Amino acid sequence: MEDVLNLRDTRLTLAGNAGPVEILRGITLSVQRGESLGLIGPSGSGKSSLLMLMGGLERASAGQVTALGQDLTAMNEDQLARFRRGNMGIVFQSFHLIPTMTALENVALPLELAGIEGAFDRAAEELAAVGLAARGGHYPAELSGGEQQRVALARAAAPRPALFLADEPTGNLDAANGAAIMDLLFDLRDRHGATLILVTHAPELAERCDRVIRLADGRIETGITA
Repeated sequence: MEDVLNLRDTRLTLAGNAGPVEILRGITLSVQRGESLGLIGPSGSGKSSLLMLMGGLERASAGQVTALGQDLTAMNEDQLARFRRGNMGIVFQSFHLIPTMTALENVALPLELAGIEGAFDRAAEELAAVGLAARGGHYPAELSGGEQQRVALARAAAPRPALFLADEPTGNLDAANGAAIMDLLFDLRDRHGATLILVTHAPELAERCDRVIRLADGRIETGITA
């Protein structure tokens, strides 16, 4: 199968009060098209930092990150933003919705920025796909936490990305809403034929992935098939 993401001896070092701090210490990893990959490990192990490197939201200190055949480490910030907009859907623990925009406008925004015709029609389709067809005119403050995360999922899915990156997407939700969000995330992955990379502390969520990678102290500790 085709690799859609490759990291070669990737390292991340950030400045700290007491000097440089090594966050990631030589990560080499390939992810195939259509695969679902779970990233697990204790807090501070580097899971979220690794996801940020994969999405071009953090720049590697050394090594190479290649996504969909493009070298992210060679791109500037504008190029990375354009690449993400067309190829990646990213969902965070915090919903990051724009409070002054309705649910429909939040989902349509990345489509409009990308110059996609029929942005609002597609946004309405994606809201319907996550069960919010009747809530498009509501602002984030008028939605529950579960509904806000559904809007965030619809926004991530609307550009039809090849890669879904999710960082603890159920972390701010109760068990019932969290389970529903995970069902929707995997359904969106299947519907769009995308690759899913999921950071989670929950073993039951990781077990739904095709493969699980455990990180410890900035390194890959084990790679097992779920």
